[in-house]
Amino acid sequence: MTRQKKADMLLVLITGFWGCSYYLSDLALEEMPPFALCAFRFLLAFALLGIVLFPKLRHASRKTLLWAVPAGLSMTLTYIGATVGLLYTSISNAGFICALPVVTTPILSFIVYRKRPEGRMLACLGLCAVGLALLTLGDDFRPAPGDLICLLCALGYGINLLVVEHAVRQPEVDALQLGVFQQFVTGTVMLLLSVLFETPCLPQTATGWSSALFLSVFCTGIAFTVTAVQQKYTSAIHIGLIFTLEPLFSAVVAFFFAGERLSARGYVGAALMMLSLVAMEGGLSIFKKKKKGA
Repeated sequence: MTRQKKADMLLVLITGFWGCSYYLSDLALEEMPPFALCAFRFLLAFALLGIVLFPKLRHASRKTLLWAVPAGLSMTLTYIGATVGLLYTSISNAGFICALPVVTTPILSFIVYRKRPEGRMLACLGLCAVGLALLTLGDDFRPAPGDLICLLCALGYGINLLVVEHAVRQPEVDALQLGVFQQFVTGTVMLLLSVLFETPCLPQTATGWSSALFLSVFCTGIAFTVTAVQQKYTSAIHIGLIFTLEPLFSAVVAFFFAGERLSARGYVGAALMMLSLVAMEGGLSIFKKKKKGA
């Protein structure tokens, strides 16, 4: 197994964590305002990672710290869209729109780097877009008020993927340190926004605390650190495509914990998404090689 495929498998696991985050965020937002929840997530994640990884973080280079600023600001935009938008639209619509980095990442890559996606990647992008629409959008395809806010998530995370990809290619930038310090920047900005526009507070019940803690440890601290490190071995476009599984995992969580059921069209969409990932990873060509060898 190549290093890129190992990286992609780890990113699929991270996507599973984020699939849980919609349901958990919905629970936590009943007790905390959105900016306060994001500040709690990112600052606690940074504190825990700082304790565990202190020997590896204490000698961060100046360039790593500088790159953490645009990475953290783009992450702030991402979570303003994802968290605030969730207050004004359905979980299904939020899941679809927040998974749109699969579309925004190659578009931004083409605009910034003039890097045109290869033919197979374009086909996979189209297949994923169709699958996501079938899985998550309603019959009328009308946007809820929060849908436009959720678009900030797709834009922000597309920018973040490109920023981090460019940063970790530089020898002076440590990917692990960048993944941790960008969380500090995001948490600090979110705390400032919470103080200015909200009344900051902590969770009030056991459900709220458990949801917020899981979001902080697994969906934030571990997730973004692993993602930053693995970007040394795969591309931003690859990552954006893998993250289209996020609404699929979200639907599975909703099935078991919220009693939601997918329509027949939703199951077709999920199958199309899985097919696109197999095609992206070269699965079909692998099968052909095995058949030829036999």
